[in-house]
Amino acid sequence: MKTFEELGVSEPLRKAVEELGFESPMPVQERVIPRLLGDAHDIIALAQTGTGKTAAFGLPVLQRINPDLNKPQALILAPTRELCLQIGSDLADFSKYVPDVKVLPVYGGSSIESQIRSLKKGVQIIVATPGRLIDLIKRGVVKLDDVHTVVLDEADEMLNMGFLDSLEEILSYVPAERKMLLFSATMPADIAKIAKRYMKDYEEIVVGTRNEGAQNVRHIYYMVNARDKYLALKRVVDNSPNIYAIIFCRTRRDTQEIADNLIRDGYNAEALHGDLSQQQRDIVMKKFRDRVVTLLVATDVAARGLDVDDLTHVINFGLPEDTAVYTHRSGRTGRAGKSGVSIAIIHSREKGKLREIERIIGKTFERKDVPTPEHIIEKQLYNLADRLERVKVNEEEIARYLPGISRKLEWLSEEDLLKRVISLEFNRLLDYYKDAPNIDFIDAKPSKADRKGRKGEHERPKNDKEKDRRTAERGMERVYINVGKRDGFFAGNLIDMLNKLIPGKRVDVGRIDLLPGYSLFDVKKSDARKVVGALTGSEFYGKRIHSEIADADRDYSKIAEKRKNKK
Repeated sequence: MKTFEELGVSEPLRKAVEELGFESPMPVQERVIPRLLGDAHDIIALAQTGTGKTAAFGLPVLQRINPDLNKPQALILAPTRELCLQIGSDLADFSKYVPDVKVLPVYGGSSIESQIRSLKKGVQIIVATPGRLIDLIKRGVVKLDDVHTVVLDEADEMLNMGFLDSLEEILSYVPAERKMLLFSATMPADIAKIAKRYMKDYEEIVVGTRNEGAQNVRHIYYMVNARDKYLALKRVVDNSPNIYAIIFCRTRRDTQEIADNLIRDGYNAEALHGDLSQQQRDIVMKKFRDRVVTLLVATDVAARGLDVDDLTHVINFGLPEDTAVYTHRSGRTGRAGKSGVSIAIIHSREKGKLREIERIIGKTFERKDVPTPEHIIEKQLYNLADRLERVKVNEEEIARYLPGISRKLEWLSEEDLLKRVISLEFNRLLDYYKDAPNIDFIDAKPSKADRKGRKGEHERPKNDKEKDRRTAERGMERVYINVGKRDGFFAGNLIDMLNKLIPGKRVDVGRIDLLPGYSLFDVKKSDARKVVGALTGSEFYGKRIHSEIADADRDYSKIAEKRKNKK
C-alpha cells in the first residue's frame, strides 16, 4: 500500500490529512490523486459516496492552485446545498497549512449578496450548485476564464435532478483546455453523453463494481403484509438499540406520516422532504448530525447530497422504481471501511422488483424473519446491561448522595433492585409487545390443481383485505371515526384530540388507517369505550365527530360515500 507522500501529495497537505486521522490512502485516492497531479487528462471515477472521493479530488486540486493568482482556478459542482457545504468544509480542513488558498461554497437558499462580496475579495476554488453558479455568472461576478480543473461530484444525481442543461451551460464558460473529473456512483446513458461531448481521452476508473453497492453492506429484507409494514419497521428499530438510520419513503405524504407515527410512539425521529423550508431542513439536519434525532425519515430527493458518517442502517420502506436509486440509498451506510446494513421492508408484490435489484447489483438479499418480541426485549436488556457496565461514574460528586439513597433502598435485595431498574427502562416496551402477533408473510405455494381460480392464503381477495382493515391487532380494539384525509385529518390530529379530550393517562394508539372519508385506529381494549365516548360529539374544524367500536362486517367506505353525496 502506498503512502500519500508516494502519491505526490505535498507536505502541507499531508500534515493536515494526518491530523484528520488519514493514515494511508483509500483505493479511490490511490488511483485518482497521481493521475490528477500528473499528465493524465480527464477521468471518470465510478465510486460510491463514502469511499474517500472528496480527498481523491480535493488534495490534487488544492495542490495545483496558484495562490498568487486571486481568480477562480478550480470549479467543483455538486447537486445539493448540503454536499456543497460538506465539500467546502473538507477542503478547508485539507488546506489548513496552505492559508493563501481560498475556497468558497456558493449555493441557493442563502444570501447571494454575501456570496458576491466574498467573490469580489477573490477566491481560487469555487464549490457550487449549478443554479446559483449560473445566476452569479449572469450577474458578471464569476469569471471562469482561468479555471484549469472542473470536478462534477455525484454527476448521476445532478442528472436525476434535471441539471443537464445547466451543466452544459456552465461548461460553455470554462476554457476548452482544462482537466475534468466526473464522479458518479452509477453510469447512466446521460453520463456517457457528457463524457463524449466534454471530456478528452478520458480514463474510466472503477472502484468496486459498476452499479454495485459498498462491499461491506449487508442487504436484508423482511416480507410482511402491506398493512403490517409500519409494525415491522418499529420491530426492526427496537431490535437495534443503537440504531442511527435514514428511512427512505417514496412520497412526501408517506414520509411525514411515518415520521409523525414514530414521534408519537416515542422514537427520536424527524421528517425530511420537499415541503420543508430551507431553515426547517437545516434544523432537522443539525439535529440528525448531532444525534439528537437518530431516525431520519426522508424522500430520495430531499436526501440527495446528505453526507452523514456512521449510519448503522438504511431502511427502505418499500423499494424504489430505479435500481440506481437503491444503490445510492444503500451506499450511505458501510462507509469508509465500516460495516452497514441496508434493509428492505416489502410486501409480496414487491418480490419481483427485489430480484431485479439483486440481478443488477450482483448481490443476494438475505430474507430474515421479523424480530420477535422475545428477541427484541432480550436485545434491549443486554444493551441496558452493556450501558450500565460502561457508564462513567463521577465518584466524588455522587459519593455525598449515596448514604441517603442506600438508606432509602436498603430493604430491597440485589435482585429486587435489578428488577426495578429494568422495569423503569422497559415497562413501555414490555406492555407494547405483550401478546404481539407474528407478522411475517408466509409464502403460499398452492398445488397445480389449486392454482386455477384459488388464491393463496395470504393473497386475499380485495373484500377480505377491506375486512382486515376493520380488524384490530391482538389485544387491541378497532375504533372508527368519521373524519379522514379528505377532511385534512391525519395521525397527528388524532393524537392531539385524544390528548386534549382524555386528560391524565396517555392513550396508547396502535395501527392507524387513514382513508379519504373516515379513519380506523387501534387502542387497548381497556381504553376503547373511554376513547369512543370522548371523541363522539366533539368537533374537528366544524365537523361533528361520530365514533364507535368498529364492526369488522360493516362497510364504512359506503357510509362515507353516502355522507359525501349528501353534502
